[in-house]
Amino acid sequence: MTTTLRAAIVGTGAIAHAHAEALSAIPGGTLVAVADRDPASAAAFAERFGGAVHESLEDLLAVERPDVVHICTPPGVHAPQAIAAMEAGAHVVCEKPAALSLAELDRMVEAAGRTGRELAIVFQQRTGTAAAHVKDLLDAGALGRPLVGVCQTLWFRDQAYFDVPWRGKWATEGGGPTLGHAIHQIDLLAYLLGEWESVRADLWRIDRETGTEDSSTATVTFESGAVASVVTSAVSPREVSAIRIDTERATVTVEHLYGHGHDHWRITPAPGVAEDEVARWALPSMEEPSGHVPLLREIYGALAAGEPLPPLAADPARSFEIVTAVYSSAAHDGARVARQSLREDTARMASLEAPVTERRPGRRALS
Repeated sequence: MTTTLRAAIVGTGAIAHAHAEALSAIPGGTLVAVADRDPASAAAFAERFGGAVHESLEDLLAVERPDVVHICTPPGVHAPQAIAAMEAGAHVVCEKPAALSLAELDRMVEAAGRTGRELAIVFQQRTGTAAAHVKDLLDAGALGRPLVGVCQTLWFRDQAYFDVPWRGKWATEGGGPTLGHAIHQIDLLAYLLGEWESVRADLWRIDRETGTEDSSTATVTFESGAVASVVTSAVSPREVSAIRIDTERATVTVEHLYGHGHDHWRITPAPGVAEDEVARWALPSMEEPSGHVPLLREIYGALAAGEPLPPLAADPARSFEIVTAVYSSAAHDGARVARQSLREDTARMASLEAPVTERRPGRRALS
């Protein structure tokens, strides 16, 4: 790669460090500027990672004219910041959740098409040699047709986590743990199984004081015919991020927390599958775990070559659609929400402030 793209990071909180570290580890990108509404945070970040410090995105875009802008701010400002960056001529790498609503994300996608810029949403769980190998096996039909899936994001967040001013509010977070946490595993599930078809779901408030859900349950169907159970929790002391896919010829599982490598994956053959066939399913000898480094390497490689984003960074709206369908289904008493009618359904809603079933003793049954 001979082209070096000039990168800027907006928002210098914890996740921005992962972006800066990944940029320093890949060819083709160099950090030239940072911006944060907290000048002290921006200065400390720039002292560690480099780059000029700016007080605002507007100032950064006008002065630096970066090739790529990394959006690492809270989700409430992702859409206007991403659109402004693309209209200024920059490609955008945006942290999840991409926006507060599917309508906002659609406007971001429209801006990318209108300006000829690329929009990549950070779903690093798609990356890693194990995930790539399993996807190849599924796409090639080597494991047979996918049948049943289980997708679990069982994490633990105490009350202090929800007490952060912008969290636990539909207006500033766009949703609860289903959007903020589970979207990573939902994205990996959909990356492996392909286009989704319908969702039925419920939202639950079991133990935390929050304006959104602290847990959710959903059934997702896929165009392949596969059916998956999707469970999300922010109240689970033994944390795990897990996916299980049962196919005609095997069971594929991955269990991890925030990132996976080969040791987290397992392919179990169905009875009667020949040993030589099973041997061909073995994970590759060369291993790379999931993470921001392989994702940004693929993104910057495509941008430098003037090519479309690779599958690892494509389909920015798919998992957001599924999460939106979860909220839309809950708002309609668990009714089935189809992909083809999702945008029409949500457009009729005043907001996505979906009702949450209360399961704490002495609390209102529904809110």
